[in-house]
Amino acid sequence: MNAAEEVVLRKKLRRNGMVTFFAKLSPTVIAIEACGASHHWARLLRSFGHEVKLIAPQLVKPYVKRGKNDMADAEALCEAMSRPTMRFVPVKTAEEQAALMLVGLRDRLIRNRTQLANAIRGYAAEFGLTGAKGMAHLDPLLERIQADKSLPIAARELFALQAQECAQLRLQIAKLMAWHQADERSRRLAKIPGVGPIGAALLTMKTPAPQLFKSGRQFAAWIGLTPKDHSTAGKVRLGVTPATRPCAACWWSAPPL
Repeated sequence: MNAAEEVVLRKKLRRNGMVTFFAKLSPTVIAIEACGASHHWARLLRSFGHEVKLIAPQLVKPYVKRGKNDMADAEALCEAMSRPTMRFVPVKTAEEQAALMLVGLRDRLIRNRTQLANAIRGYAAEFGLTGAKGMAHLDPLLERIQADKSLPIAARELFALQAQECAQLRLQIAKLMAWHQADERSRRLAKIPGVGPIGAALLTMKTPAPQLFKSGRQFAAWIGLTPKDHSTAGKVRLGVTPATRPCAACWWSAPPL
């Protein structure tokens, strides 16, 4: 569409033809609905000299005039992009996406560690050995198992394999802490009361540039610390506020990231 919002080109492209098409196209503004692969395409299109704007799906949906399909989505993106009050998603670098991948991997490793710890306690209870809940009590339980000569050799060998697997999981989970220690912004955020290393790392990875927020309250609304607004016809109806510590104002009082 041109500046007068008139359609000047309508073309359906397959994935293998997109790169060739945009590489030959003169520099223009391109709107993409933010999704998992949108940041990769944004970086690629920027390398061709284009200006890329990522828009959150929930901000594009109100501009869809009819049933959802590719053409309707493209028209809605053009309409949403032209609005002066539209908010855009900052394009993430490959390093930032790798950091977010680390967060997702850690979440899966935590689940695996919990499952393994429960399995070890369950097997140990079958031999009359019990331990308190919590990862801090798992190592003493494994030591008692290895020291108990009344257990069958096969059982002690299997417990040793599980202990080795648990140690490997701990090393992999510690990679996020290593990332936190290496990042200056994350270390500074961790100094805020109520914000630990995990919260600081997630704030650093997931939060866009602070300059996009007008105030700490706007940032609090972005991360869901303020109640949803369902007001209408002059009647104020607010939703439930999540029971969490109001760290947004504290975070905003820190120096700019």
